[in-house]
Amino acid sequence: MKNINLTGHLTLWRYGCSAISILLMIMSLTIIGVKGFNWGLDFTGGVVTEIQLDKKITSSELQPLLNAAYQQDVTVISASEPGRWVLRYADIISTDMNTADAEQSHVDIQQVLAPLHTEVQVLNSSIVGPQIGQELAEQGGVALLVAMLCILGYLSYRFEWRLASGALFALLHDVVFVLAFFALTQMEFNLTILAAVLAILGYSLNDSIIIADRIRELLIAKPKLSIQEINNQAIVATFSRTMVTSGTTLMTVGALWIMGGGPLEGFSIAMFIGILTGTFSSISVGTSLPEFLGLTPEHYKAQIISDAP
Repeated sequence: MKNINLTGHLTLWRYGCSAISILLMIMSLTIIGVKGFNWGLDFTGGVVTEIQLDKKITSSELQPLLNAAYQQDVTVISASEPGRWVLRYADIISTDMNTADAEQSHVDIQQVLAPLHTEVQVLNSSIVGPQIGQELAEQGGVALLVAMLCILGYLSYRFEWRLASGALFALLHDVVFVLAFFALTQMEFNLTILAAVLAILGYSLNDSIIIADRIRELLIAKPKLSIQEINNQAIVATFSRTMVTSGTTLMTVGALWIMGGGPLEGFSIAMFIGILTGTFSSISVGTSLPEFLGLTPEHYKAQIISDAP
């Protein structure tokens, strides 16, 4: 009786988590569609300048002066410490500028911000041409597409389509969640974040395959069990291994987040979210979807091949 109650609770938990995942995924897609991404310089091309000002200066004071001077909407982003700001704008400085041009650019910024009556220190400035940015965006999209196609081909070969669909949906689920976070927070989306998304695909696929492989083994070994019981047994059998793997990886990513500083912050956050959602989706969504699609032990029942001509 205790085992039956445990099985029932686990089934309800899976169904509830799957429903929550679907609702959150719809919300995530809406956020991405409405807010879009804060594309980094890697994809848009243009100029990024990092400056140091008095800590009392706010972005609302910087924005009007910069917009008027550069005759465009200059993106003003708070950096890793108070008083440090990152300015992003397009097509102001030629990509072949020399040192003298760079110094002139620094003087211009100081003149633009002169009404604030504060010392302006230009820490660094980097430039990416729009053509290079477009090429990077296209190559990043192709890399993501190729990765998804390879994963789809592998899953189609390895598992029956109902079981493979659960792993594939779990992958999409994890990627959409990470993308929605960056759309919601408007953190800069650059090549480092794209690399994190590709890493999340591989990590989430690993978790999904472990559970899917266990489900397939139970479908073959225990064909008389219901699919609900098989899914629950597969989760119980792989739960400790999944928690240990996810826990140790989260500790590593957490250390990278804390110690890596600003340049690795976006990568670490994306990986942290991806690991959490990957573990969650592989346990709930990856097992519930095949069940809803009608997966049964019959789909993995050995077929007798007749020798008759």
